[in-house]
Amino acid sequence: MNITINDSSMTLDGSPTLAELLEQLSRHQPGTALAVNQQIIPHDRWASFHLQEGDELVIFQAIAGG
Repeated sequence: MNITINDSSMTLDGSPTLAELLEQLSRHQPGTALAVNQQIIPHDRWASFHLQEGDELVIFQAIAGG
């Protein structure tokens, strides 16, 4: 399956959940937010949200500043 993450193409095996993908990418950390096809997906749905062919993801990392 082919998806796009932050404007980079990626090929995946199967149809992982968002949580599984973030673990694979070592991006499952506090302050992470993401959108799939321009829709923000709440954190409580990541474990049940399965990716599909052609999905476009944007992964954000919140940073605190002062």
